[in-house]
Amino acid sequence: MSQQPLIGSLSRTIQNIGDFFNKIAASFNEFWKRWADGMTPEALWADFRADTQAGYKFYSRDVDWESFQTQKPSHRRLSAFRALAWALLTKLTPARRIFLLLTMVFVVFVLFSTADSGFNILIITFALLLLIALELADRVTMKRDLEIARDIQSWLVPSSPPSVEGIELAFATRPANTVSGDYYDAFRRDHPAGGERLLLVVADVAGKSIPAALLMATIQASLRSLAASPLSLDELVLGLNRYACANSLAGSRFTTAFIGEWDHSLCTLRYINAGHNSPIVRRSSGAVERLEAGGLPLGIMAAGRYESGQIVLNSGDLLVVFTDGVVEAENASEAEFGEARLLASLASLPSGTANDALQAIFSSVDLFVGRTRQHDDITALILQVR
Repeated sequence: MSQQPLIGSLSRTIQNIGDFFNKIAASFNEFWKRWADGMTPEALWADFRADTQAGYKFYSRDVDWESFQTQKPSHRRLSAFRALAWALLTKLTPARRIFLLLTMVFVVFVLFSTADSGFNILIITFALLLLIALELADRVTMKRDLEIARDIQSWLVPSSPPSVEGIELAFATRPANTVSGDYYDAFRRDHPAGGERLLLVVADVAGKSIPAALLMATIQASLRSLAASPLSLDELVLGLNRYACANSLAGSRFTTAFIGEWDHSLCTLRYINAGHNSPIVRRSSGAVERLEAGGLPLGIMAAGRYESGQIVLNSGDLLVVFTDGVVEAENASEAEFGEARLLASLASLPSGTANDALQAIFSSVDLFVGRTRQHDDITALILQVR
């Protein structure tokens, strides 16, 4: 037998094997892309670990850890496990909680039963999948409602900064959940003394998610209504505080806010800081100033008084207004980003646009945090004088 047909047959066999494995690899890649969104195993593990840590923090808030301190270590671990299990179970509806309990009883019965285990395992699997499906249906419904709320909330804030002679503006927000309790705005208004001013606002409602977002919407509506009236900045803030106090649930839903009026003709910013993180002014020389004049957060004291401040901004100066989500962003070790890192980030900014500065701040926070889940809304507004 000649070697040529044998070599040809062997070559075709090797090619067929190669094609077979290529098809398997293509199918696996398609499976991985669909199920893992193309994420690497390392990224998936980091994401899973972040989810696990966030879930543990969520359920452990309902556990009275101090009550276990007097117990023996072995009893303490068992008590902690029971408490965490109960914290998880209480998140289910009563009907689903009983359904899960009956399923667990059935599992115990199967373990000590001599009946056909295959059929019993099938029943248990179906019961658990049914429970997961019910919880998933709730989650999908809630997610859809939250996405609608997010779209409505996005209409309440500007999608792009207004064009104003002599300055550049940039702003961005990143909710911890689908909707945010942070609020930012920038719009022109007629000043009672004559002329036009640019009103700048960054506010942070205490709390997160739906309750904070609803109060944020009322703050926005109230501010816009007051700003349309011929009120000074001081009168506007006093009116906003009275409204916030009437809707603060006895001060439990307060709002920190920074509200400023930019006068282009004089290059001055008149402002009131209502309990907000002190904005940073980075001068073109590199010097740093903080804007602290103001008073209590909105919604705490209806008769509160607010001191206004004023600052002149020159060419190259940069104003950074931010919410506490920026400086309180945590990494995997639960260390905070902090104002020192924010100041260092601003000190190392190259010359560029306001948007460049904004992106540099967010990038610094992202680099520090890594894949740790965000626990608070993050918002920043940048004003740069040309």
